[in-house]
Amino acid sequence: MPPRTTPTQRQRRLGAEIRRMRTEAGLTAEYTAGLLGVDRSKISNMESGTRTISPERLRTLAAHCSCADQRYISALTDIAQSSQEHWWDEYRGRLSPGLLDIVELEWHATRIQTIQTVHVPGLLQTEEYARSVFAAGLPALSRLEIELRVAHRMARQQVLDRQQPVAYVGYVHEAALRMLFGGRDAAKDQLHALISRSEQPNIVVRVVPVELGSFPGAGHALLYAEGPVSRLDTAQVDSAHGPEFLHAELQLAKYRAHLEWMDRMSLPADESRDFIHSIAKNL
Repeated sequence: MPPRTTPTQRQRRLGAEIRRMRTEAGLTAEYTAGLLGVDRSKISNMESGTRTISPERLRTLAAHCSCADQRYISALTDIAQSSQEHWWDEYRGRLSPGLLDIVELEWHATRIQTIQTVHVPGLLQTEEYARSVFAAGLPALSRLEIELRVAHRMARQQVLDRQQPVAYVGYVHEAALRMLFGGRDAAKDQLHALISRSEQPNIVVRVVPVELGSFPGAGHALLYAEGPVSRLDTAQVDSAHGPEFLHAELQLAKYRAHLEWMDRMSLPADESRDFIHSIAKNL
């Protein structure tokens, strides 16, 4: 099979884990190539995510790296043998790879936590609200491009409603709740939808009131996706050139600390629901 030209974030993550496993065990790329019975160049391609690795070779590598974490190995094997198509593939070539990588990250997460300070989390947005968010972008998007992104965002929400829905915790700053994206009526409808969503058993919405003052990561949105094992967690943050996916241990520790602060300091779920209702009532 020829190398991929544009590996997904999930495929790149598998490659990064293969490299991490190999280097922590002190194995050279040349030795690993001989061990797996492949050319030296293929090891580099596997570690960049541009070439697949079979589950059998992955287990062989893990054994020679003395990796005894069977849950970790099993999770990597699942990634290695995953080849089925998903609903978001219909958007490939029509939306940026980064947007599709976010969907894939959400779909395979065991739990999602987000922090939003400017607008309601994407997975909880209404169509009209999302349309207003996209319409405010610069450079301006065409009407067709906006509608494509809105449709994609609405489709993303099925991760919350599928047969085995993902557990979701959204921390939303009070400032985001008061932003009138789409105008007063659209914002009010969005707040009512947020209240309704927060009543689902798999969804928790927590409000960070302005009276708390400063908080870690102020001004930055965060999507934290938990993997089958903690070492496969991923933090996704926005940047000027698109989404960034972070998984170095120190980076994950930083964002876990942010989320722990949010858990301690934000309003409880019931109080948050009442808080959102009071804002909606006054619109």
